[in-house]
Amino acid sequence: MEEFPRIKRLPPYVLGAVNELKHQARKRGDDVIDLGMGNPDLPTPPHIVEKMNKATINPRNHRYSASRGIYKLRLAICDWYKRRFNVDLNADKEAVVTIGSKEGLSHLILTMVTPGTTVLVPNPTYPIHAYSVIIAGGDLINLPMRSPEEFFEELVEATKRSWPKPKILILSFPHNPTTMVVDSEFFKKVVDFAQENNLIVIHDFAYADLVFDGYEAPSFLQAKGSREVGVELFTLSKSYNMPGWRVGFVVGNENIIGSLARLKSYFDYGIFQPIQIASIIALNGSPKHVKEIVSTYQKRRDQLVNGLNRAGWELEKPKATMFVWAQIPERFRKMGSFEFSKLLLDKAKVAVAPGIGFGEHGDDCVRFALVENEHRINQAVRGIRNLLRS
Repeated sequence: MEEFPRIKRLPPYVLGAVNELKHQARKRGDDVIDLGMGNPDLPTPPHIVEKMNKATINPRNHRYSASRGIYKLRLAICDWYKRRFNVDLNADKEAVVTIGSKEGLSHLILTMVTPGTTVLVPNPTYPIHAYSVIIAGGDLINLPMRSPEEFFEELVEATKRSWPKPKILILSFPHNPTTMVVDSEFFKKVVDFAQENNLIVIHDFAYADLVFDGYEAPSFLQAKGSREVGVELFTLSKSYNMPGWRVGFVVGNENIIGSLARLKSYFDYGIFQPIQIASIIALNGSPKHVKEIVSTYQKRRDQLVNGLNRAGWELEKPKATMFVWAQIPERFRKMGSFEFSKLLLDKAKVAVAPGIGFGEHGDDCVRFALVENEHRINQAVRGIRNLLRS
């Protein structure tokens, strides 16, 4: 059978290759500390689990649900935005529930992108930001993500020299993998630029809550005029330790939300209803559970960064996300991130994500995910320290 055109357009998935090497090492009996995939290890808060269990017993919840999400969940989403960011949203027209943010972004791109559509994407970035465009048949313009200020300059220059003009800009702050953060002024500039250049903005806000040291992440929708030009995605995976539940949502521009809801009505019948009911409890519940989760990540961040600094690998503490983005020590840098990741796995027994897996501009870095407890992180630091001193 010949290979299918969409599959042929997809590059090799580097992060998948590292996962396979990790599995092989564990089969050999190696005690690998997995700081590679950003897969939260903490349990979902018990009150959320309890609500889902109760809702599961009710046979009415075993039927097909609504592809755009049940109304009470969309209302909870809008109430959450009002409390958190003082943004007023219409639950009927400006919010749609998605099967995690990955599905939401993929189908969102599919509604807008056809062959020849040009999309501006940061590089490095979370892989689906770029791959969703490739799958939909669009064309990518990669903008180096060295700093938010330089990124905006690259955005302006790329838009000037491109023809046909780009149609969509994908953003994500706090940023995965680089952990960079922005202030509300940045989004004001983005909205003004989008209005001037007829750009649609998609902002992935997955790490809205995972912030440290007094930093607060602004919502794109707080910027004046934002709903005229774009939408924002959020997921319950990180804030509420619900990665396997697959609950996310998209909010913002009425036309974009309506188009996504219509497309989804052809693809799915929505998330299992008890999960949606439990998600209402998550969004409406006390913020103390989220604060406890954030506190755990902050302790892990401090443990890893302080330990690596003592070992001679100089790093700054990120202000947000569940990751540490680390430039490879100079004497190993020529290896590139994939070979360096293999070296860490082989000699230090630590799995990390190579920066090349997020785009070519990330090849001098690796990403640590803070998904092991402090004892295991200390163990990882010892292994890396021994490698660096060998």
